[in-house]
Amino acid sequence: MTPPAADGEVTIGVAVAVPEPHASHLQRCRSEFGDPLAEAIPTHVTLLPPTPLARDRLLGAREHLAGVAAAARPFRMHLRGTGTFRPVSPVVFVQVARGISECEQLERGVRSGPLCRETQFSYHPHVTVAHDVGAAALDRAFDALAGYEVVFDVGGFDLYEHGEDGVWRPAEHFTLGGPR
Repeated sequence: MTPPAADGEVTIGVAVAVPEPHASHLQRCRSEFGDPLAEAIPTHVTLLPPTPLARDRLLGAREHLAGVAAAARPFRMHLRGTGTFRPVSPVVFVQVARGISECEQLERGVRSGPLCRETQFSYHPHVTVAHDVGAAALDRAFDALAGYEVVFDVGGFDLYEHGEDGVWRPAEHFTLGGPR
């Protein structure tokens, strides 16, 4: 669970949004597996995990993200099958089968400059479908989506802000290759 931002701060994240209808399908699955945050977190591939940021640094962060996006090119993402971080973390995810290196490059660019920060784990692009649920629900998620597969084009990423109500909302979209 993401703690609320301190006074004068906003908690942000940066991610590649999974497009519709795939996003809604995976979000429904996440909810069916009992994940309490299913409705609060849009379906995505993280580039920057929850990060507290002083509100007066938000403009600089946005300018930084625009530069990262302008330097990158659109790419194709292929999601296929499931994986897990167990026993280290109670997470089941849909695997990124194509687009890994592009996500890694974006993550390195995003997590630099004004958004430079240490992370708890090494970067591994994925789409979470069950988190902090019991072992049986994790097993069910792993099995239910083992054959899941979808391919889509990625043309940008989003800056998300964590609301006081605990919901993550997109605040700005950044187009890969710059504005069109």
